[in-house]
Amino acid sequence: MIEANASGQLFGRPPAPLKSVIDAGAGGGDGRPAWLEHETVLEKSVKTAVFVVVILAVLYPFLSVLATSLASEPDVIQNGGLVIWPEHPTLSAYRTIFQGGVVTRAIEVSIGITVIGTLLSMAVTTAMAYGLSRRIVGGRFFLLMALTTILFTPGIIPNYLAVKQYGLLNSYAALILPILVNAFNLIVLRQFFMNIPSELLDAAKIDGANDWDILLQIVIPLSKAVLAVVALFYAVFYWNDFFRALLYLNDSAMWPLQLVLRLYVVQGAPLPGAGDVAENAPPLESIQMAVVVVAMIPILMVYPFLQRYFTRGVLSGAIKG
Repeated sequence: MIEANASGQLFGRPPAPLKSVIDAGAGGGDGRPAWLEHETVLEKSVKTAVFVVVILAVLYPFLSVLATSLASEPDVIQNGGLVIWPEHPTLSAYRTIFQGGVVTRAIEVSIGITVIGTLLSMAVTTAMAYGLSRRIVGGRFFLLMALTTILFTPGIIPNYLAVKQYGLLNSYAALILPILVNAFNLIVLRQFFMNIPSELLDAAKIDGANDWDILLQIVIPLSKAVLAVVALFYAVFYWNDFFRALLYLNDSAMWPLQLVLRLYVVQGAPLPGAGDVAENAPPLESIQMAVVVVAMIPILMVYPFLQRYFTRGVLSGAIKG
């Protein structure tokens, strides 16, 4: 039990002024929090050096790929296949890959799969996440089923047999329906929906709104950040996926861009009719890197528009209260 004398002193010591206690907890008298202390010149220099190294590590491969795609045959031979600055830049590699229409058709296929797959996945995942965030009959069972898919994933052969059994072979549906819902994205959305104040949803029900009205008019507008992040996850996955197309699509005319890219880069040969072969054709390295650049451009164009939502969506639910 703490004893105090008549003057309010504790154990004979004068009480500390309230302002000094607040300043000590805040990190100093200048009002800066404890985690924003003044940095020394050495600390700033180390952080700047690390930041520059990280930027160079990210930009160097991208610039090298772009430079190689624009390089001529003398540039490639002179630099041993890895060009940093082309002395004789040319667009012949891009003209070659778009000649014949194979890459153009593959881009259209990839865009269609990505857009349709992302829209379907977002619709189903959002509806399931909202349902599992409410008290429904069998909700815990369906949630456990979703979590089970994270721990126990089916192998290649069971997936192939299931796709074949449902008659999805050699169809674009085989690239979307088996992976329509990602359990991780489902859990992220469910957790975010559970953090929405229940008083707000109850007030909407009192005003006569049903579950669809609540989802479309209240929950989704309040969840734009996390929905944008999940949509980006789905879009990148659909765009970069080539293995399912390799398994399920027998017609090369239906191949998406990533599978055509694999043929160029891994096997070093384009598809028949892809505009191959002329004596003055660009070097193979330039053609390969040109296809890589074309495959990267759509994601690089979409990401800046979603960047402002990305940080907020990733941190959603990290801070409670």
